[in-house]
Amino acid sequence: MTDRLAFAIETAEEAANSTLRHFQGGGGFELKGDDSPVTTADREAESIVRRRIHERFPGEAVLGEEEGGDASKATRWVVDPIDGTKSFIAGVPLYGTLLAFEEDNTPVLGVACFPALGDVVYAEVGSGAFWNGHRCQVRRNAELKRAIICCCSTVTLAKQGRLEGLLELAEATMATRTWCDAYGHSLVATGRADAMIDAYVSRWDISAMSVIVREAGGRFTDFQGGGALSDEAISCTSDLQSQILGAFA
Repeated sequence: MTDRLAFAIETAEEAANSTLRHFQGGGGFELKGDDSPVTTADREAESIVRRRIHERFPGEAVLGEEEGGDASKATRWVVDPIDGTKSFIAGVPLYGTLLAFEEDNTPVLGVACFPALGDVVYAEVGSGAFWNGHRCQVRRNAELKRAIICCCSTVTLAKQGRLEGLLELAEATMATRTWCDAYGHSLVATGRADAMIDAYVSRWDISAMSVIVREAGGRFTDFQGGGALSDEAISCTSDLQSQILGAFA
């Protein structure tokens, strides 16, 4: 493990654990310009990450969901202080803090902390993926009828014209569940689900998860199978990729 990854894990854990002070506490939230919710916990967690990066790596760029940043920087940290804010507000523990480091616009390490579950998943390019300190990998399953598929909200899928493809998969698979956001991608990386379908995402939603899924032996692409990060994402096992992408063709 490099010093930079160790720093990222420690920083993400500190930020994630800070959210527990507000979790299931009945605190309110505000709506941002895009009508997505934001809480005090979001802002505090991102502030922790930015402060620690400034202290350890002064001058390095940071792109975050709440405080923004220069999206044109090719080398930067990318942080989502609470991925799954709606779950957080509802008191559901399937939310996480995400932190990635990118070089030349390519994520090279990623950390996902799910503090209410006590889970930490992380990876670095060329070193594999780890779940709570133990190496993890995607499932080996070539049968769609035995697959578990995770997805984002059905409303988002419908708005992006992807709902019909999901329904096709739902009929062919063992189960389809909306264990969404970064948690769904982490289930793929840790071998507990076969795919996660994300019809609309931002950079901070997927930068860390793309490294983790790929280092766990999975595929992380757009709906056409392209590997460049975009505003949509599918993580899945290599065994089922062609069948999953085929449903959306």
